[in-house]
Amino acid sequence: MRKAISGMTAVMCLALPLLAEAGDTIGKIRKTQTLVIGIRETAPFSYTDENKQPLGYSVDLCLKVAEAIKKELKMPAMKIQFFPVDSATRFSALLEDKIDLECGSTTNNAERRKKVAFTIPHFFSSVRALVKADSGIKNWPQLRNRTVVTTKSTTTVKLLNDRNDTSSLNIKLVEGNSDQDSFKMVEDGKADAFPMDDVLLYSLRAESKAPASFAIVGDPLSIEPYSIMMRKDDPAFKKIVDNEMLRLIHDNEIYRIYEKWFTKPIPPKNINMNMSMGFLLRDSLRFPTDQVAD
Repeated sequence: MRKAISGMTAVMCLALPLLAEAGDTIGKIRKTQTLVIGIRETAPFSYTDENKQPLGYSVDLCLKVAEAIKKELKMPAMKIQFFPVDSATRFSALLEDKIDLECGSTTNNAERRKKVAFTIPHFFSSVRALVKADSGIKNWPQLRNRTVVTTKSTTTVKLLNDRNDTSSLNIKLVEGNSDQDSFKMVEDGKADAFPMDDVLLYSLRAESKAPASFAIVGDPLSIEPYSIMMRKDDPAFKKIVDNEMLRLIHDNEIYRIYEKWFTKPIPPKNINMNMSMGFLLRDSLRFPTDQVAD
């Protein structure tokens, strides 16, 4: 992985001139000789190691897509730059042409497809809640009159507001700037629960100082399909991305990449997620489509 990144001269970048016309990512890449990939700190999908090198399940998939773009455009010297984004800036970075692909844990849904485009989902998660193991909280009704934190600009915000309205939970909802900030609020006792996609909660718990101090509880609020995000109304570029995702599926490469990140120890702490591929993802890969249900 690290060898592949260095071979493509990937570097973290701070900015890139807005050189592309709307819907012409290929033109932008040809002009700059560079593909810019947005990543956020959401292990094991995308994060950076102690040397600030990007890695993760979504990063591996995007590097495969990058190789396909180089081949399709006949640009063997094309560079790859990684641009840091968070839950809020990932959308503006894409729409302002600062990045060409966003590779992390972004939910593909109908509302977002009005503004951006997605390829075939590479993961399905469900929204549950992380709490202190000794909190006594087991399900959503027990959050009544409590402080709940989730990460801003995520689909979980609307889910919680809807649940709050329909169930009259009277929760106090606060928003963290990142998943790590939201987790820390529960860790520090500033919030009673952190609802978010379960796989991210498992990852945050596994990386914490005392994993046994936290529990992940609650009936699933929703199913969240994760996809690589790109600009809308750019069919030529999207076709390259979609075709490579289809190849990864048909050649069974996506299964091997999944096993690497979810069933084996991963850096930097050699934590094993112990998450076999779920039936939703396995079934979806039999009939791959970017138009997932909401």
